This record gives sequence, C-alpha cells and structure tokens, in this order.
Amino acid sequence: MSTPQFGRPEAGRDYPDRPAAFALVAHQGRIACVRVELGGGRVRLDLPGGGIDPGETAVRAAARECAEEAGLKVKVEGEPLVGADHYFINDEGRANNTRGVFFRAELIAVEPGLKSEPDHSLVWLTPHEALLALDRDSHVWALIVWLRGRVEN
Repeated sequence: MSTPQFGRPEAGRDYPDRPAAFALVAHQGRIACVRVELGGGRVRLDLPGGGIDPGETAVRAAARECAEEAGLKVKVEGEPLVGADHYFINDEGRANNTRGVFFRAELIAVEPGLKSEPDHSLVWLTPHEALLALDRDSHVWALIVWLRGRVEN
C-alpha cells in the first residue's frame, strides 16, 4: 500500500522531507489531541507528535512528543498503524513535507510536569469530535484507519 500524500504545496516553495511520528492515545472513549496556540488568537488541533530527531527512532519520538506537548506518559506500539505524508507550513513559516508515521499508544499516566511546550495543551475529544476538529487531513486519515481497525477487531 502506498503512503497517501495530503495538503497542497504552494507554487515555487520547496518542501523538504521531514520524518515525523505521531501517537493515537485513547482513554475512556476519548482521543488525546493537542491544541497549539499560533498567536493572534489562531489555534491548530493535532494528534500529539512531531519531528524525529537525528538518531532517534520513530517510536521514541512519538513517546517524547506526547510527553513534551501534552504531559502524557505512554507506551508506544512498535509497529506503525499507518503512514501519511503532508505538505505543511509550521507557525514559523517553515515548509516541510511531513513524512509521518502514526502509532497506537497506551496511556500510562498524565504527568503535567513532563510538558515542556507552553503553547501546547492537552484536549481529550471523542473520536467523532476529533475527526471534525483536527486540522491536518493526514491526522484525520490516521484516526479513520485507527477507528476502522477497532471495528474490525
């Protein structure tokens, strides 16, 4: 199965590949999402996750990002649920083709002291609410794949 590509690149702009890892964390019928304050009253809603640092595994990156963005201590499954790429311009104006892998993750604990990104906050949404609220289509796609897997099991 090929990896789907989401987003539309702006003409004349380069989008270098940026490996990234994200987590689908479910707890009591809700999905962990991250509200990102962009300034000027603008916000974005994402699944927890982000760029993979040099020398870091995707599994480790997903767990680290859950802690830094949302204060979540999680156990990330070793096999990716799905991959999805997305042309993306971050809040600093830097463009990337986010080469994302999405993992299932088990919540171990909510530990606000782990959170290190003050412009990010944890939001728990039902899967339906998350489908409507997530900003990036690649995140919506990953949530749909996760939901379909739950129905098939």
